[in-house]
Amino acid sequence: MTSAPEVAHRLGALRERLTRVGGDRVRVVAVTKGFGPEAVFAAMGAGLMEVGENYAQDLLAKADSVGEGRDDGRRPRWHFIGRLQRNKIRKVASLIDLWQSVDRTETAIEIARWAPGARVLVQVDTAGVGGRGGCPAQDTAQLVAGCRQAGLEVAGLMAVGEPGPPERARPGFRLLAAQAADLGLPELSMGMSADMEVAVEEGSTMVRVGTALFGPRPR
Repeated sequence: MTSAPEVAHRLGALRERLTRVGGDRVRVVAVTKGFGPEAVFAAMGAGLMEVGENYAQDLLAKADSVGEGRDDGRRPRWHFIGRLQRNKIRKVASLIDLWQSVDRTETAIEIARWAPGARVLVQVDTAGVGGRGGCPAQDTAQLVAGCRQAGLEVAGLMAVGEPGPPERARPGFRLLAAQAADLGLPELSMGMSADMEVAVEEGSTMVRVGTALFGPRPR
């Protein structure tokens, strides 16, 4: 079982990795995909209050466990980082602090219906890998405008790096940073356990980390 001391130790090593590339102020989102509620408790025990989840049903179960299991009233700030199914949005709307994977105007409208004024990131497909979500890069500005028209607060952009060696993700991260700068958006969510250094070098303001904090995901 993952413990807070273990996560704190791994977080120290992770911070060292970030510091070496100038990422002292980069925020770490603890991604608990594939792990049980104990990973959320361990992350919070290590001081990580921003927690990312990929699936609505898992987020609901973990939020319920955390709510029942803490006596100090502290709650994580949930980030939704997976593919968004419109019929699941209403179920988690009251829990989400930041929606990181908005890639269609229809999704933005549904979020606005259940969470008016919500903070979102527009996910951009910078790698061209099917099934991973993200709007085409040429549509980014149009989707940002659509989110704002729906009444949402667009905080920035998000991307999943191209699979393979970390350097393969650099062009996509650089493109995303340029788009964010052009649109005046402050947040850049890019970089995970394997490619966070490249992401930070290209301007990431937050990294989404799972295995580097919790170890290999259970089968």
